[in-house]
Amino acid sequence: MDCSSYSAYCYRCDDFVINDTKLGLVQKVREHLQNLENSAFTADRHRKRKLLENSSLNSKLLKVNGSTTAICATGLRNLGNTCFMNAILQSLSNIEQFCCYFKELPAVELRNGKTAGRRTYHTRSQGDNNVSLVEEFRKTLCALWQGSQTAFSPESLFYVVWKIMPNFRGYQQQDAHEFMRYLLDHLHLELQGGFNGISRSSILQENSTLSASNKCCINGASTVVTAIFGGILQNEVNCLICGTESRKFDPFLDLSLDIPSQFRNKRSKNQENGPVCSLRDCLRSFTDLEELDETELYMCHKCKKKQKSTKKFWIQKLPKVLCLHLKRFHWTAYLRNKVDTYVEFPLRGLDMKCYLLEPENSGPENCLYDLAAVVVHHGSGVGSGHYTAYATHEGRWFHFNDSTVTLTDEDTVVKAKAYILFYVERQAKAGSDKL
Repeated sequence: MDCSSYSAYCYRCDDFVINDTKLGLVQKVREHLQNLENSAFTADRHRKRKLLENSSLNSKLLKVNGSTTAICATGLRNLGNTCFMNAILQSLSNIEQFCCYFKELPAVELRNGKTAGRRTYHTRSQGDNNVSLVEEFRKTLCALWQGSQTAFSPESLFYVVWKIMPNFRGYQQQDAHEFMRYLLDHLHLELQGGFNGISRSSILQENSTLSASNKCCINGASTVVTAIFGGILQNEVNCLICGTESRKFDPFLDLSLDIPSQFRNKRSKNQENGPVCSLRDCLRSFTDLEELDETELYMCHKCKKKQKSTKKFWIQKLPKVLCLHLKRFHWTAYLRNKVDTYVEFPLRGLDMKCYLLEPENSGPENCLYDLAAVVVHHGSGVGSGHYTAYATHEGRWFHFNDSTVTLTDEDTVVKAKAYILFYVERQAKAGSDKL
């Protein structure tokens, strides 16, 4: 039972349920929890929490040009090992192009007149048709950066995640990158289909900032997800026996980069056993020519059989927001180990021109990216540990640790052991048709 909403979840039904036992035991538990909320112990704890929140609010004041200014940042409450979700949501909320699109969407009322305004329990009878990931995502983004509360509870969004993403049901720790991919894919699919009579694709087409030349289609028509995160890779495979070349174009929303093996024992930036691994090393490893091993033999159409071959990736089209995932988790015989190597990354001016298929067709500004957010995993394994995020907002860096949001500086950010990096394309000069 959720102690905040008093919703009961049945693991056998794999859903929230409203039916009670013959003795009404579920309702008795609810009443007992409500009595606890009104008890003197809870009131005392509430007062202590208020004191902590007030001190947290006071810490959210910053002196800018001699005057005191509120940070206005809002944290996200941890609903039970949901730091993986909170870190991704805070990162996406600080990607202005992406966030503004959802916040400007019209609100969709999911409940009918009979239940409007009441406190309702989630039930199976509500059905899958009454949940909208786009709508709950929009509400969550709107709740952030308003400064009206110190922390927002994303329980409605988490409920929708449970309904449409079965892999994330329950309260065990999950992988933040996997969640991000599921979230973007499902937002993309729902935006393609429209919801509640409102065609999301028509809203996208009306948005003059998203021109046809910026669209990258993944699984059908373009949406704001593919227009901002979508890029295209060219995959070149060459047969080493006859020299036949095969080319294939693959759309992507993010790039997963291996940390080169020679750096995997280097844990911190200050260790002196060799050079520091950089993001450029990881990108070079991703795009360098590689000979496929015996388990990945290429089916050559000219030789009519599987042959040894080489493979190379080129970036044919860069996205507006370049999402780079560092592959820190690797399976061994029995468990998944973490590569805890520090990877140096730039805050500004990441130049992607040398990885382009046709760099001569891109201007110098088109290939430069500035860091917008970083997701960090603290701990030793994917099924444990904790996720936090760093993100920049209006020129200042913040650290998002669930419900706690603190100001930080660039020196702290660059020391983080990044897991996911979000780079935003540097804005071109006036007169360009860029986002």
